[in-house]
Amino acid sequence: MHNLLENLRRRLLAQRTPEPLPPTSQGLARPSHDVVRGPCDADIPPDARNTMMPEGITVEEALAVAELPQKHALDILATAQAIRSVHKGGPAALCGIVNAKSGRCPEDCAFCAQSSHHATGSPVHALLDAETLLRRAEELRQSGAERYGIVTSGTRLTVRELATLCEAAVRIRRETGIALCGSLGQLTPDAAACLKEAGFSSYHHNLETSRSFFPAICSTHAYDDDIATVRAARAAGLRTCSGGIFGMGETDAQRIELSATLRELDVDSIPVNLLSPIPGTPLQHRPTMPPMRALVSIAIYRLMHPARDILVCGGREATLGPWQSWIFLAGANGMMVGNYLTTTGRDMADDLAMLATLGVRA
Repeated sequence: MHNLLENLRRRLLAQRTPEPLPPTSQGLARPSHDVVRGPCDADIPPDARNTMMPEGITVEEALAVAELPQKHALDILATAQAIRSVHKGGPAALCGIVNAKSGRCPEDCAFCAQSSHHATGSPVHALLDAETLLRRAEELRQSGAERYGIVTSGTRLTVRELATLCEAAVRIRRETGIALCGSLGQLTPDAAACLKEAGFSSYHHNLETSRSFFPAICSTHAYDDDIATVRAARAAGLRTCSGGIFGMGETDAQRIELSATLRELDVDSIPVNLLSPIPGTPLQHRPTMPPMRALVSIAIYRLMHPARDILVCGGREATLGPWQSWIFLAGANGMMVGNYLTTTGRDMADDLAMLATLGVRA
């Protein structure tokens, strides 16, 4: 193993991730500086999780790992897997989503099938009713998913849509018990507080890419708008889930730049998406990432974030193909199951069988 990797491995393994906190009579963890090791920290206040998060490697070290020759790729994965097994060694975290409001988005994100700027033929529908949202929640709960992401297109929800969704959330929590995650666009502090009160425990809002590459991907809103949303969610006591998409033309250094920003924001969970080029979008002819480059990039994120959740989500089928199980060897500790927003995911039974074979899920 390369000396750099061996030194990083020793240093990261020497750090200790505290055990999960005991519940109080209200079912929440007692306030503490400890970090929770479990795969789904749904009900633990953010400040109780991250104030003593084990330190990951520096940006400079991450760049050095990214520049190692291809012959060291397996050693990079092995290093990340060792870190994952110590700091996030519980069962694989699983989440699923519903496309609760689709299409006609005014944003011009170059990768997105739902943008009104692109001719993609993507489905268009208004906000789903409570019964449909409840049915999907129950399907995911029965499949073993711990978290249910309700995703809507558009810059942000209207006041009426937010109220409708919060009413549905109360019922979903009462009847299924599944943890709720909102992915509803830009968020104000008042909207974040409303979601928290309705029973949402987490908020997802991707930065998508680094600040330096963002202008090549989107021109209709500012990078700081997305950062403000993540901060508003965290300030409201919501668990924050934010990551990006690999393979849009960014460099290794820009993926690492995004990782550093996520660390500065102290997010709880990092979803990694791999570009699946959609016909009709500006990135339709973009080749998919080489599988090993994608896996090495995931591994570098684990080295930078030893104890945060890292879930591989959209695009894993198109980019990784038969190597999908390698995401856990690369340091990921979870994945999205079921279908995505506008593309079909792998059969859930196949994913569950894969997880059982790997021993990361019963």
